[in-house]
Amino acid sequence: MNKRIAGVLFAAGLLVAGCAGFSKEAQKRNPAPCPSTVALIDAARVIEFDGEERLDDIAYTAEITNVSSQCRYFADNPIDATVEIDFAFGKGPKGADGEKYFKYFVAVTRKDLEVIGKNEFVIPVEFGEKRTIVVKSDEIDKIVIPRKDEEISGANFEIVVGFELTPEQAIFNRSGKSLKFPDIQ
Repeated sequence: MNKRIAGVLFAAGLLVAGCAGFSKEAQKRNPAPCPSTVALIDAARVIEFDGEERLDDIAYTAEITNVSSQCRYFADNPIDATVEIDFAFGKGPKGADGEKYFKYFVAVTRKDLEVIGKNEFVIPVEFGEKRTIVVKSDEIDKIVIPRKDEEISGANFEIVVGFELTPEQAIFNRSGKSLKFPDIQ
């Protein structure tokens, strides 16, 4: 009797395992990894000065502190990706407005090749009377990356984010300059 119950349970387990292997969800798994997602190092921060390039003349700052993504694709369908970007914003001594808009971009590239798509976004930031630092996240929920066929994986693409910079801001970032805060122990 115990052998019979064990046999029935074993057969039921095989049936359940076999059904799971053929479920629609199991057939829709990604065939390979998602595209890598990075903040472009030269465009991951922006410092707006009102005057010289010194601490006392900072109006606003912004930095991309983290970027992450998720994706889904199967067969020869395009890659559907979602990107979440974490930001830190600052209002310096020369920051006059309580509300500031920062422009950033999300681009899709063929890995180490050319840009195949780029969109610009604006994120509003509210600074209060005494609120000089704001941390925010923004989510881009629909990035579609076309693929030639099912053999092309997400590893062939990159999702790159960064701030829209003026030529002067780009030069400042590339120079490696860093502002030192006095009297911070």
